Amino acid sequence: MTAYMRVLIAFDKFKECMSAQVACATLQEALQEAMPGAEAISAPICDGGEGFCETLCSARDGRFVELDAQGPRGEPRRATIGLVDASKLDHELRGQLGCDASHGELAVVEMAQASGLWGLPAELRNPHKATSRGTGQMLAAAADAGAGAILLGIGGSASSDLGLGALEALGLRFHDRAGRELCGICPERWDDVYTIGGKLRPLPPLSVACDVRNPLLGPNGAAAIFGPQKGLAPADVPAFDARARRIAMLLCEHFARPPSLLDEEGAGAAGGMGWGLRVAYGARYLPGFELTWRWMGFEEKLRRADILVTGEGSFDSASLGGKGPGTLLKMALEAGLKVLVLAGRVEPGLEIVAAAGKGRLKCVSISPPELPLDEALRRGPELLRAAFVREIDRIAAK
Repeated sequence: MTAYMRVLIAFDKFKECMSAQVACATLQEALQEAMPGAEAISAPICDGGEGFCETLCSARDGRFVELDAQGPRGEPRRATIGLVDASKLDHELRGQLGCDASHGELAVVEMAQASGLWGLPAELRNPHKATSRGTGQMLAAAADAGAGAILLGIGGSASSDLGLGALEALGLRFHDRAGRELCGICPERWDDVYTIGGKLRPLPPLSVACDVRNPLLGPNGAAAIFGPQKGLAPADVPAFDARARRIAMLLCEHFARPPSLLDEEGAGAAGGMGWGLRVAYGARYLPGFELTWRWMGFEEKLRRADILVTGEGSFDSASLGGKGPGTLLKMALEAGLKVLVLAGRVEPGLEIVAAAGKGRLKCVSISPPELPLDEALRRGPELLRAAFVREIDRIAAK
């Protein structure tokens, strides 16, 4: 391949294998081996989960502050919040986030760092016992750092506690029928809660980045759809939902909020984390990928590129239903770009659905089918690089 090419490398994370940043950096380096002289345009994708803070803050020359926070099962975790000069954001972004240039710094907080599934062994994944307290500690640290507004990404959570653990860390208090304070609130203690009190510490304007549209309760709610991956037995979903409804109504009553908030789109994201902050602080939901799209300047990057290389751990029908790589793929095809999708697993037949006659597309599973999963996860960057080097010339030549 002798013609000069511009390759947009834009990956989401490969869960339990590598971050979006690692995937993009791996292929940025491999591009020089495969196509010497080609230009790499690297742009990690994030939608509110792992890598959210690092991706957004690094793109806007932000600074980072570390703190100790409590993990979902009470274990210590080292977490990082990012701070970005609000004047470095364009007017449209500031409008979305409810801040202006005079707000000083915008804090970017990633729930997954303190309250995420990562690093939590399967045997410890139990939403009855998991708490979002560490995320509340991060929000308090952002306010202490002087942030004029906060953007919270809530992907990859381990908890399903309606954000009550975070609210406890921020000053909310829970009491039993005898008036005794219940400390360390989590779903297994919900039945003991009779009244809610305390005084929340103030926070600056708070936005929650999330692409999940599920309601809080019911067959499409937080427990039914996301509970099993967090360790909830499917048979336990109805009882969990009933207890969640009671505690949610108590929270609405305490903050004089209408019960209709339970049915809002997005309320079921991250086990109700954003919903709890909406009830307590009036937080507003923002679509995670749309926000990232504008923040990272993807429109201009697509305009400059000849080829898009994208992917994630599993590229399936959900990827085409609004997730970052699928959305980017559709836009690239509509713009006439060639597209190479590299994923740990590609759903059979998906390439035909994704292409729909609009362009040139190749979808590749980087893991050989005979390779054990644990080895594939360990060798992820190596397999990604090998697949890229093998495929890039082919799609470029089409």
